Amino acid sequence: MSEATRSTKRGVRLKDVAQVAGVSVATASKAINGRQDVRPATRRRVLEAAERLDFTPNVLAQNLHSGSSGTVGLITHDLEGRFSIPILMGAEDAFGAGKMSIFLCDAREDEIRQAHHLNSLLARRVDGIIIVGSRTDPHPPVRPEVEVPVVYVYAPSDREQDLSFVPDNVGAGRQVTEHLLSLGRRHIAHIAGDATYTATTDRVRGITATLEETGLELLGGKASYGSWSESWGRAAARSVVEAWPQVDAIVAGSDQIARGVLDGLRDLGRSVPQDVAVASFDNWQILATGARPQLTSVDMNFKALGRRAARAIFEAIDGHHAQGVHTEPCQLVVRGSTVAE
Repeated sequence: MSEATRSTKRGVRLKDVAQVAGVSVATASKAINGRQDVRPATRRRVLEAAERLDFTPNVLAQNLHSGSSGTVGLITHDLEGRFSIPILMGAEDAFGAGKMSIFLCDAREDEIRQAHHLNSLLARRVDGIIIVGSRTDPHPPVRPEVEVPVVYVYAPSDREQDLSFVPDNVGAGRQVTEHLLSLGRRHIAHIAGDATYTATTDRVRGITATLEETGLELLGGKASYGSWSESWGRAAARSVVEAWPQVDAIVAGSDQIARGVLDGLRDLGRSVPQDVAVASFDNWQILATGARPQLTSVDMNFKALGRRAARAIFEAIDGHHAQGVHTEPCQLVVRGSTVAE
């Protein structure tokens, strides 16, 4: 029986890797942990031996030695996971190379619950914390001073010295409007969501500014505000068509509203996109691709936000602390609701 087989069966240890690579245990440890004082050829030999033996480092021992727990906490206020799950996936993508694990905690928009989760995560000695809000409105920090890096995603902290990453909702409004204008649509209505949301008003800003640059304005001169629901989309679509029969495009405040808009237009005998093009925001796959026709929608790049947050925590651990609110560009995904397939 070979040395590799014997080691695997009894549980591979670092000294087994060192023996196969023909180096000392100390050198094998340095090579596996990425220390610079190892020759490239020696490092390659050690890593090849570790892979051949299917060696798994003792992460706990490594973390104790480095003072790191190898974990990050993610506290979310997004009850449905609409934002937090893709943000979590993006963070995991970035953390994967660094062997970080994430503790996910649901604060349910409850400050007391958030404080409890924060204390629990700090007690576990996490290396950083990501806070995901349920809306893009600025809010107070979790605590003025926390001993580990804290990064805010989707909903920014209102404290200047904190670091926050948010989607570019103004740019999203601009993108969707430019797309509709490029298709020759000139009679555009906007059926928005809740007017108290910063995301709503930011998107309206982007839409109206883009129209003004071409000498146009929204039908009726302003957006129609309502709830984030299909029922609002259906009712508003009927109101828009009755008030402005010439409407040839509708921007919905979300994919959920857009689903209602599609239903309302269908009930009125308006064909999409031939008579009226429909576009929206969020690119929620289950809604956008399940619609008839499929929805053109702006993807808010939640995974990219998660990746940026994770990289920021790595950089903060290394002593590079960034501040301020940083926006992530969004991306329009064109489907059959604006361009006939």
